[in-house]
Amino acid sequence: MTGTPGTTTPPRRLGTAPAPAELDPAERYSAAELAAVQLERLRWSLRHAYDNVPLYRRMFDEAGVHPDDCRSLADLAKFPHTTKQDLRENYPFGMFAVPMDQVRRVHASSGTTGKPTVVGYTEQDLSVWADVVARSIRAAGGRPGHKVHISYGYGLFTGGLGAHYGAERLGCTVVPASGGTTARQVQIIQDFRPEIIMVTPSYMLTLIDEFERQGIDPRSTSLRIGIFGAEPWTEQMRREIEERLDIDAVDIYGLSEVMGPGVANECVETKDGLHIWEDHFYPEVIDPFTGEVLPDGTEGELVFTSLTKQAMPIIRYRTRDLTRLLPGTARPMRRMTRITGRSDDMIILRGVNVYPTQIEELVLRTDGLSPHFQLVLTREGRMDRMTVRVEARTDCPAERREPAGAELVRAIKEGVGISTEVAVVDPDTLERSVGKLRRVVDQRKPRSAG
Repeated sequence: MTGTPGTTTPPRRLGTAPAPAELDPAERYSAAELAAVQLERLRWSLRHAYDNVPLYRRMFDEAGVHPDDCRSLADLAKFPHTTKQDLRENYPFGMFAVPMDQVRRVHASSGTTGKPTVVGYTEQDLSVWADVVARSIRAAGGRPGHKVHISYGYGLFTGGLGAHYGAERLGCTVVPASGGTTARQVQIIQDFRPEIIMVTPSYMLTLIDEFERQGIDPRSTSLRIGIFGAEPWTEQMRREIEERLDIDAVDIYGLSEVMGPGVANECVETKDGLHIWEDHFYPEVIDPFTGEVLPDGTEGELVFTSLTKQAMPIIRYRTRDLTRLLPGTARPMRRMTRITGRSDDMIILRGVNVYPTQIEELVLRTDGLSPHFQLVLTREGRMDRMTVRVEARTDCPAERREPAGAELVRAIKEGVGISTEVAVVDPDTLERSVGKLRRVVDQRKPRSAG
C-alpha cells in the first residue's frame, strides 16, 4: 500500500532505472558505434532479401537499385517500400528467405480484412525476439524473479508468445493467462500476486472495472508495472490506469510483420516515448502521401527495415502508424512518440480529418464515460454521419448517462469541429477482439453479396 504522510513506507511502484551493468551492450552504444552496426546489418539484410525473396529481387530491379548501392544509412531511401498488400499477395510463405526446414515457428494476423499476413522465424530469430522483449520488460522496470501476468492472446497472434518468451528470457516467472475470462483473471492476479501485467490498455481498464465490481480496491493488488500495447492509447488513459491501479504504466510497440511486440518500449524512468531497439529495427518516418523521408521531429508514417531477421527480412515496411522520431534520452537509441493514429484509420467526415485518439481524449475527460467506445459511420443521402457509441462506467447512475452524452457532443464539436451523435450504452456492450475494441465501424461501404 502507498504510505500515508509522516510514514516511511516506500512507494509501491518499481519504476527504477536499471544499473549500467544490467543493460545490453547495444543499449550503451555511442552514436558512431550504433551507426556502424546498423550499416553493416542493413547491407546484409538488403542482400539477404534480394538473393532469397523473389518479390524483393523484382522490386529492387524495377526500381533500378541493388544492395551494393547502399553505402550509407541514407541510401536506404533509394529502395522501394513494402506494404501489407505485398505480404498478402505472397501468402502464405512467399516472403520467406530460408527453406521451410529452417523455420521454427509461424505467426499470422487475424485476416479479418482479407488474407492474413504470415510471418516466419528461424531459431535465431526467436532468440533475438526473446532478447528484445526481455530488454523491453527490463526498460519498463521488470527484473529477474518478478511474476509476469500475460493477458495478450496466445496462438497465431504474436502478442502472447512474444511476451511469454521475452519474460522467461529475462528470468521472470510467467503466468500465461491469455485473453478473456475476466473474472478468472482477477482471481489469478489476487492468488498468484504478479508484479507485472502485459495486456492491451483497453482490457486493463476492463480488469480494473472487474476488480471494483467484485469489491476489490485495484490499488491493493500486487501489480506494480503495466506494459501496454497492441492498440493506440493516450496520456489521459495512462493517467487513469496509473491512478486507479497505482502502478507504472508504460508503452510497448511492435507488429508481427516486423517481429512482434518488443520493437520499441518506453523506459520507466522517463516515460517520454518509446525507445526503438535500433540495433535490430531501422526506423524512418515518411510523408504518407508522397513517400518522402521526413526529418526527425516531423510527424508522418512509420517505416521499418529489419536488420537481423533471417526467415523473413522486411524492407522499408509501411506500418501506417503515425508518429515522430526524437533523440534518445534514457537510452541512446531514438524514441518514437506515442502513436497518434493510423494513416488508414483517419476518418474524413464532411471535410474534417478525425482520428479515434482525438475522440478518446474527450471521452476520458467526460465524467461517467469509460474509454470503451466505437465510431460508427453511416450515410444518409449524400451526408456522412458519425455516432460515438461509448460504454458508461460501472458506477455511472442511469440518470447521468444522457447529460454525459450531451457533454461529449459539445466537447467534440468544440475540440474537433464536427457534429456527432453520442449513444451511451451499458458496460461490456461493445464487441472486443483479442482484448481490443474495434474502434471504427464504417457502415457506409456496400456489403458484399453472399
